[in-house]
Amino acid sequence: MTAAPSPTVPTPVRRTRVVIVGAGPAGLTLANVLRAASVDCVLLETRSRQYIEERPRAGFLEEWAVRALDRRGLAGRLLRAAQTHGEFEFRRAGGRSRFRYGELSGHRHFVYPQPLLVTDLLRAYADGAGGDVRFGVRDVELHSVDTDRPSVSYTDPRTGERRRVECEVIAGCDGARGVTRSYLPPEHTTLARHDYGIGWLALLAEAPPSSDCVVFGLHPRGFAAHMARGPRLTRYYLECPPGDDPENWPHERVWSELRHRLAADGAPPLVEGPLVEKRVLDMHNYVVAPMTYGRLYLAGDAAHLVAPIAAKGMNLALHDALLLGDALVRHFGADGEGGGDDSGLAGYSEACLRRVWQYQEFSLWLSELLHGASSGDPFRAGSADARLRRILGSPAAARAFAEVYIGKDADR
Repeated sequence: MTAAPSPTVPTPVRRTRVVIVGAGPAGLTLANVLRAASVDCVLLETRSRQYIEERPRAGFLEEWAVRALDRRGLAGRLLRAAQTHGEFEFRRAGGRSRFRYGELSGHRHFVYPQPLLVTDLLRAYADGAGGDVRFGVRDVELHSVDTDRPSVSYTDPRTGERRRVECEVIAGCDGARGVTRSYLPPEHTTLARHDYGIGWLALLAEAPPSSDCVVFGLHPRGFAAHMARGPRLTRYYLECPPGDDPENWPHERVWSELRHRLAADGAPPLVEGPLVEKRVLDMHNYVVAPMTYGRLYLAGDAAHLVAPIAAKGMNLALHDALLLGDALVRHFGADGEGGGDDSGLAGYSEACLRRVWQYQEFSLWLSELLHGASSGDPFRAGSADARLRRILGSPAAARAFAEVYIGKDADR
């Protein structure tokens, strides 16, 4: 253990099979899988319900993930409301090149902002199925994760009292800044990390999309991107120095740079609007291995972070949660009365990491393509140009790129 328990251990107020820490896409998907199989669980979240249903996050779901949610009855509104994308556009040196990955792979992206998915999953678990979820908890601590009697304690936000939930399994789904990962002993764990040395200014504009697809601008002044988030919202990205202050990017500078970096012959003008979000993301990746210790199982960003370069983060979180949910149902049995099949839990980390590393490698590959022109290095810029010409000119290279971009057969 790397974190000491509280000096005073609180009296248990609940016993359950699984405690899930974190109510993001991973935690809520896992909670729904367990609830549907009558496996008792408690979901703890440090934020309020309103906060997690409104915070702006990723918006691209791969088709396999949508189909997996649909098979479990969790994609009703998604399938009705989401836009679908099967192509994107490169803009480079004033030219435009469409890449139709949907035709090449037979799959497409669903554009569905994470807050909507979180709302859907929360309604299904808490409102529809009466699942136990506790918002606003503070000072979450894990106890005895390397024994057969783990527990999780927290401070009740209403009373200020310490409470504890005893369980058989803890699922750490509390993201990159959560506490659960700190309970993996360093002698047991490898942390692999890559820093890209760049930042992205993430922008959300109250403006209709200016293109019918995602646009990647490859420009010597810096990468730029356009991504629809619905009929009235558009996500933009601008490459910037890591650690840059968003206040260095007033409204006029943002739109001037977007117009410059996304300019191309025949392209429609950008539709401008108020910037309702503006934050700098430092581009880095990490992978924790193994993703388990004792009775603790990590999922999503708690175990691995992939920069938003290839829009893989939410998809990986769902992949983890579905694998862990199915493994726990086989362990406990569909009625929670003891299935006895531990093979899924034993192979959970390895199965997750196969896809994680596929996506990490692709993110690194795509980053060189997107940022080579702005690297200031003629060799990297020339290599990026060659990479782009290959996927645009070779059917075999285009198909291979398309299948990884959309996540088709990524576990191979």
